[in-house]
Amino acid sequence: MSLLGGIRPPIAVLSVLLLCIAALTAFQLGRAGNDPVPEAVRTSQQYFAEDGAIALRASLDESITDLGRTTAMFNAGEPVSADTVLDKLGSVYQKWSGTAVIEIKSGRLEAQRGENLPLTAVDRTKLGDKDGLAPRMVRLENGGTRLLTFGVLSWPDRPQLLLIASSSLKFPGVSLGADRAIAVVDASGQVLSSDGLPDAGRGASATARANAERADKDLAGFAETAAGKARQHPLKSKAPGSGGFPGVSGSLLGDSHGTERPVAGYAALTGPVPGEGTESTALGLTVVSLVDVTENRAAALDSFFWIAAAGALLLIGALAVALLIGTVQRPLLQLFLESRRLSRGDLTRPVTQPKYGEASRIGAVLERLRRQLLGEPAQSDRHEAGDRRGRRGRIGMRALVAVCGILLLVWAVPLVLLLNRAGAAVLVPKSIVQDQRERTDTLADRIRRALNEGHADLTSVASVLDQRTTPAAMTEALEQTRSQHARYTSIYVLTADGTVTAKSGSEPRHPRGKGPSTQPVALLGEGGNEPIVVEYAAVPGLKGAAVVGELRIGYLNALLKRPGLGQIRVVDEKHRVIGANNGYLAFDKLPAGRIDALVTKVNSTQAGKDGAKNGSENGDGKKADGEEADSTRPSATVIRSGGVTIAAAAPFDGGGAAAPLKWTVVSWQPAKGLAIPAYEAQNRTVLAGLLGLTAATACLGWLHIIVVRPLRELAQRAEALAGGDRRTVIYPRHHDEVGAVTRSLEVIRQQLHEQRKREAGAGVSGSTTPAGRT
Repeated sequence: MSLLGGIRPPIAVLSVLLLCIAALTAFQLGRAGNDPVPEAVRTSQQYFAEDGAIALRASLDESITDLGRTTAMFNAGEPVSADTVLDKLGSVYQKWSGTAVIEIKSGRLEAQRGENLPLTAVDRTKLGDKDGLAPRMVRLENGGTRLLTFGVLSWPDRPQLLLIASSSLKFPGVSLGADRAIAVVDASGQVLSSDGLPDAGRGASATARANAERADKDLAGFAETAAGKARQHPLKSKAPGSGGFPGVSGSLLGDSHGTERPVAGYAALTGPVPGEGTESTALGLTVVSLVDVTENRAAALDSFFWIAAAGALLLIGALAVALLIGTVQRPLLQLFLESRRLSRGDLTRPVTQPKYGEASRIGAVLERLRRQLLGEPAQSDRHEAGDRRGRRGRIGMRALVAVCGILLLVWAVPLVLLLNRAGAAVLVPKSIVQDQRERTDTLADRIRRALNEGHADLTSVASVLDQRTTPAAMTEALEQTRSQHARYTSIYVLTADGTVTAKSGSEPRHPRGKGPSTQPVALLGEGGNEPIVVEYAAVPGLKGAAVVGELRIGYLNALLKRPGLGQIRVVDEKHRVIGANNGYLAFDKLPAGRIDALVTKVNSTQAGKDGAKNGSENGDGKKADGEEADSTRPSATVIRSGGVTIAAAAPFDGGGAAAPLKWTVVSWQPAKGLAIPAYEAQNRTVLAGLLGLTAATACLGWLHIIVVRPLRELAQRAEALAGGDRRTVIYPRHHDEVGAVTRSLEVIRQQLHEQRKREAGAGVSGSTTPAGRT
């Protein structure tokens, strides 16, 4: 018989599958998700570290590019003094802690601005090497770390000068909140800089000092572990197909401290394109974020539910399998034995007939055929057979299989639809809501800084243009800027009367005949298919003219593509959508309801704080050093309407060219997509039910196709044979028990056909032959 056919395999497979599902339910699903720190919290810390790594890498690469481009512009112009170089550099950019110019040959300091630089750490003899001008990290006397960036100033008939700029390894615009620390770690695991650690000064209490020491110890341990993991290959550090951050990242779990446990996320600096590094990624830096979360040991679901569910499945499964064996398998095997006995000529004993369904009908037919083989006419028992068939055919094998399916549905359907439902009152961990808020605030600052950086680039170009600059030279400067910064679709010089004198890139979309705007950043294209963000930088040497840069809206949208935040939108003061991380309609409105109200609330709160904050901001619009960050400015909420949704909004907070825009970044995501204990319990419950449904459907469907349906057809053919049809050949469909019964009936049909031929021949010759065994 076929290995996959017959009555035994589907019932045996069903039994094994039900046992496996019961074991999986009791010993695996019941234990999953019982970690006191939910997986969603750990994943959120990983995302937070990735945000920090992206922000730091972009800031360092931007600084390196800006210094190189500025150096190239000075080299293309007339020679100027070292003081002029540093003054112009400082008037455009405020990102460097210190700048200096030294003569390469003699090492003499020509000019310096800001903090003192460790000039002795620069080996001037290696500046001509391939990596001689590569950025490098140096350690200051006070223990701090600085990143030095270099550029060579070279004019004909003048000694070469080395332009040096130093920057601290601080995170630009990363919102930490109140209870988080973030650090930059080198390849050896040493912490180079950190933010957000508790204060352990003299005025702090003993508890505060103990907490600070513990945080330092946890951060040092996490830093060493993260540095080791960062040395992995990115493709080997994550699950296949996980996507997301192109570099090495993950989360770490520390030891419990009472009811709290430290959780860290780490991410190595990596280039924006997978497999392609940048000058900053060659430094081997890793970002580590640290936060203490409260363990929620009550979140684990009681294992009694899973044990009870597994026991119920064993009980119901045993009943279903016993029903299949008793009412389907045994009757069919009995038919197989009886039909084979008759086909071999053993007609002495009456046929043992099953009680129900098609097996009962075929059993009755076999008894009729046994009598016919003994000489009784085919019509003699037709009425009796019809009565018996009517009594026993009421419950078919399809009904018996359906009853077994219903038994298994009684266990599976409540798991899929009813039990362990996570309703609107589901508990969302506080840290996840805080992360949604802080990461949204970080994105808002990242967009604002990107606009400010773009305006600074245009200002740098405008500072070297004047009336003596030819259109060809202007075009060359514009081409150089656009080639180094992919944020622009076009850059052009616009005069006061709206004339474009030089351009690079696509055709300008500025209104014709209209001069530059008085605002440094403006939004055009209202009513069109795409928002047009335009930046203006006045040209000091050309009265009324400005260098204009049109930003690619795809560049802004790409900055918003961060996992773990759901839907992200950038809206203007009228709540119209300017950019998003996925498909959107330009200038469309936000979804009405709580999300729109959240943006209104945040903007109104921000408007009340702007006046108080203006006096304490530095040049980039952030608070001055030593001032406490305003952690209440961004807002987050949990919306419990039509499901549970986590939403956050953060307006542009700070000065610079983007300050007048009054844009807001808003994000929201359904909580059911997060690995929260309540949703994990619901998902595992549904999984167990779906596994039960799948096993029942597959095995019972297999049984119906292989056994039940062929048996029904066989019952009809067998009754026709017993009714006198000796001409229709009965073919087996499968090589199994039903096929064996079919072959036996075909043998019996041939025997009856031969018997009728002999009777017909004996009637012609006038002789009679008593019926007997053939």
